[in-house]
Amino acid sequence: MTSRSPAATSFGTRLFVALFAVVVGCAVSAWLVASALAPGIFHDHLGQAGIDHNSSQAAHVEEAFTRAIILAWGLAIAIAVLLASVVSWYIARRIQRSLDTVTTSTAQIAGGRYDTRVPSPELGHEFDELAASFNELARRLEATETTRRRMLADLGHEMRTPIATLDSYLEALEDGVRSFDDDTRQILRGATHRLSRLAQDITAVSRAEEHITRITPVPTTTGTLVTTAVGAVREQYDGKGVALHVDVAESAPVTVDPDRLGQVLANLLDNALRHTPEGGTVTVATCMLDRARTEITVADTGSGISSDHLDHLFDRFYRADTARDRNHGGTGIGLTIARALVEAHDGRIRAYSAGPGRGARFTLELPTARQA
Repeated sequence: MTSRSPAATSFGTRLFVALFAVVVGCAVSAWLVASALAPGIFHDHLGQAGIDHNSSQAAHVEEAFTRAIILAWGLAIAIAVLLASVVSWYIARRIQRSLDTVTTSTAQIAGGRYDTRVPSPELGHEFDELAASFNELARRLEATETTRRRMLADLGHEMRTPIATLDSYLEALEDGVRSFDDDTRQILRGATHRLSRLAQDITAVSRAEEHITRITPVPTTTGTLVTTAVGAVREQYDGKGVALHVDVAESAPVTVDPDRLGQVLANLLDNALRHTPEGGTVTVATCMLDRARTEITVADTGSGISSDHLDHLFDRFYRADTARDRNHGGTGIGLTIARALVEAHDGRIRAYSAGPGRGARFTLELPTARQA
């Protein structure tokens, strides 16, 4: 049988041994100091009391003192060592248990279980911060792994249709069933364009969800954001005959990336235009919720959204309007990117609708410049 090396001893055991050695060392030191100083002090007091050091009375008193000091010090040191040992064992056990939890959790994460979390050891704020940092690391790894899995699943699902289109038309060209005319060329280019757009969207949403997208905040106002976004789409709205109203009376200062928030507003305005018929109205407004939060709202009088779809609007590749084809309805990823960008600004985005045919309202809630 091989002996266990010191390096293989657990941290808790070594900590307990170290604390026990310190306690014993302190007790021995106290005993040695008392043994060295007490006799001299005792004899000085005997002399001051007029008792001869060589008398039988002095010998009796000295023997009584020696027994009393030995009994008192021995009992005190034994109790102190016992209490200190119990406390040291408890502390070492608590710390060892916490370290074992972290070690086990680390091994589980290394094995792919990213949902593992470490409970707070309640040993002080340093250990609580360690547990919180570990849990945040695990959460980010879980989010990254979830993004990777979703991206692979999304790619497999979304690429199936354009690849099938390309394959069927190429096979038809080889068999002579179809000729390479303008219609065939347009369909093939449409399939390749969709694959290209899909690749770009997948990259964009993955970066946005993992906060890799570069955010460059600058001071601006919600009114400026709305005015810029509305100006970019005004011509499209006029071309379709949809009224676009703007209300920036309660513009608020914010510190955001104008390009990224402009991307979010452009997506919402594009969605509102696509789902609002000719003669409808889209209203963009800003308002202050309180001193810390401000809000931008994009509301339309369009086709509306069923309550069954509201909770899934921001899921990747989700389309509330299944009757709309993909060429007109997009890839179903714009709202996902919008949510990721808004959350990267410490904000949130929500959707409301009273039901089909009753319009929809999207709300962006952002921190004001004082809280950003």
